[in-house]
Amino acid sequence: MKKILQTMSLFIMVLLGLVYISDYNYLITAVSNIYLKGHTTAFLSDYNHFDNRKLPASMNPMPWPLHSKFNEITLSKEQEKIHFENQTVALLIIKNDSIYFEKYYDGYGVDSKSNSFSMAKSYVSALLGKAIMDGYIESLDQPVIDFIPELTGEFASAVTVGDLASMASGQKWDEAYYSPFSVTTAAYFVKDLTKVILEQPINETPGNKYEYKSGTTQLLGMVITNATGKTLTDYFYENFWNPMGAEYESLWQIDSNEKGIEKAYCCIASNSRDFARMARLYKDYGKWDGKILLDSTFIAKSLKPRFNESPEYGYGWWLKNYNGHEVFMNRGHLGQYVLTFPEEDLILVRLGHSKGPKGDPGDPFTPDIYSYMDLALELNSNIGFP
Repeated sequence: MKKILQTMSLFIMVLLGLVYISDYNYLITAVSNIYLKGHTTAFLSDYNHFDNRKLPASMNPMPWPLHSKFNEITLSKEQEKIHFENQTVALLIIKNDSIYFEKYYDGYGVDSKSNSFSMAKSYVSALLGKAIMDGYIESLDQPVIDFIPELTGEFASAVTVGDLASMASGQKWDEAYYSPFSVTTAAYFVKDLTKVILEQPINETPGNKYEYKSGTTQLLGMVITNATGKTLTDYFYENFWNPMGAEYESLWQIDSNEKGIEKAYCCIASNSRDFARMARLYKDYGKWDGKILLDSTFIAKSLKPRFNESPEYGYGWWLKNYNGHEVFMNRGHLGQYVLTFPEEDLILVRLGHSKGPKGDPGDPFTPDIYSYMDLALELNSNIGFP
């Protein structure tokens, strides 16, 4: 038995050594930070195990006012069942810019941080709009190589910043969250994220079709950083987080390289109330308390599909016409959502551990999203007027 244990130990040491010197050495971090903690993928509080850049609370915090009918209603048993099964941690409904309903689960509260995952992609799109507004970037048509000349691939000179924002980059990428060997997984754990992104060439004609790729938003984040000379966190705080009055300190996950770049495609650790602020800004076409923070024409373009064949996506935002109601949304891994109904002046935030069953593979939206839209519209119809 002793010899067997010694042999096994030697085998494991050799295996770890081989992994360490291979292109898959990030798996050691993955095993340590995710798999040994009982998870098969990234999870809501995993920001505690990574490097982060602080996103401070606003210097002039602006708490959401409470609606005159705040929390007067209770969810039905059927509605609560959905949140129980999908392991919701936060549910927030804002009507007319006032909190109408708010509930937390699983020990979470108003100031609990939770990983945004890909909801951050919409924030990066907003930063692109701001960089254009500030003159750092000429337009959506400016070539990416103006900012990243080392970009490779047959079509590297053809891809534009607008192609990146609309997920039409032509970039080589494997969007597989649960495979430990995919580039998406590697991007989450590697120490040098820039290196990984630059190893993915633009190998297809850009601007022809929508194809969701996290690496494309990461490339866009690199463009914005190079164009402005500022980190994404600093540029975001300066132009949005601070003037919008964010109440709580948040975090933006970065790689472990010496300079540290934000994971632009994901990973802002914040709370339900502050996650709702960007939705309000877009609902109000770039104005916040009378001040213009983002160009309204950029927002209008962002909230319309670029391709008729893919009506579910604009420029960094998910889109849906649901039973006659226009909806735009932030959307993230495991069911992180901010659903906005602009005509109803209604915002729903849902954060949680799971999005439940996958549903129809031909539908870009999972069944849980429809249940949350139904809930928002049902509660809206019961509100009446404040």
